[in-house]
Amino acid sequence: MALVAFLSLCAACAQGLGARGDGVFAPGVNRLATAQDGVEVGHRLINAGEYELALRAFARATLERGETDAEILLGLGTANLGLGRLHQAERMFRLALEKEADWPELYNNLGVTLMEQGRTAEAANVFRKGYALDNGQTDEIRNNLRLALSKTDEFGHTSGQDQENGYKLVRRGTADYKIRKTP
Repeated sequence: MALVAFLSLCAACAQGLGARGDGVFAPGVNRLATAQDGVEVGHRLINAGEYELALRAFARATLERGETDAEILLGLGTANLGLGRLHQAERMFRLALEKEADWPELYNNLGVTLMEQGRTAEAANVFRKGYALDNGQTDEIRNNLRLALSKTDEFGHTSGQDQENGYKLVRRGTADYKIRKTP
């Protein structure tokens, strides 16, 4: 009896393998279509919270562009920050600033990384630089600067208490990344 059921199942599977018109199978890959930009895919994945996949997308973008530019480094840093890899994120943001030193969003994101590490006084200085470059136009940078300054006393030391979940990352364009601390 079990043999008959097994043979019936195998026969059904064999018939289904060749049937492509009934919508059961996934569509094939169009190898002639143009691929999406890896940087844009990476930013979409970050917005979706898929940081590991975003790292892969930015790595592919590096291969496509032939070199790592500031936007790719920003994406790599943001993905690493989302994964909690603070030192790697800091390194990526600092490398990006070496390539494009007048990008306020990079200073903001570096400041967020420093805040996450408890280096509030240094973060406040980085936020100041980003705020000055931005001429006070971005609310996230201004709010992050206020938060950093409120956590720093007049001697430049941090209080280390009452950490709030208010840090925000920004990037060039319309995306707004929010990083929240986990309890």
